[in-house]
Amino acid sequence: MEELNHSLFLLINASPHPSPILLNAAMLCAEWLIFLVPAILLSGWLRGGEQTRKLMLEAAACGVLALSVSMLVGALWPHPRPFMIGLGTNFLAHAADSSFPSDHLTLQWSVAFSFLRHRQLRTLGLALSLLGLPMAWARIYLGVHFPLDMLGAALVAALSAGLCFSGAKWFIGPLFRAASLIHQRLFAPLIRRGWILK
Repeated sequence: MEELNHSLFLLINASPHPSPILLNAAMLCAEWLIFLVPAILLSGWLRGGEQTRKLMLEAAACGVLALSVSMLVGALWPHPRPFMIGLGTNFLAHAADSSFPSDHLTLQWSVAFSFLRHRQLRTLGLALSLLGLPMAWARIYLGVHFPLDMLGAALVAALSAGLCFSGAKWFIGPLFRAASLIHQRLFAPLIRRGWILK
């Protein structure tokens, strides 16, 4: 399996002298696409009604769970990144920690898969899921991940989305009340002016 992982990595990984356009596109996908996740969650919370806010909280909880599982897997089964074993080329500075699974893709897909479980958010969930593909390609292309790291991210994200969807009835109510209280105190001046919803 590791041999296949290495072979697939070398097929996708950048050459020593890649096209500057392709390299910049990869940097954009690898580093900046992830910011869509907090932007969407925050926008949904600030602009949505109670039901939308609860779905944003479920997706956020899913992201936290998925990242926690990802870190646990990395701690229990540390797997070196390609540049740590001198494989391929590396164009993205990264800590020399475990590569499996990809934290970036785990977060992206956990929120996307959470959205996919709700009819009103499926289009957004599909868009986030598809945007995970160029992110996965970019992080392999730039030399910080293996292809199987992305498969691991998909599995962790799917498991987390399933668990949060099944358990939402137990934790969303208390979490929503706590988050609403923080929201009302934090944004009180903006709420009074009618700039954001109470």
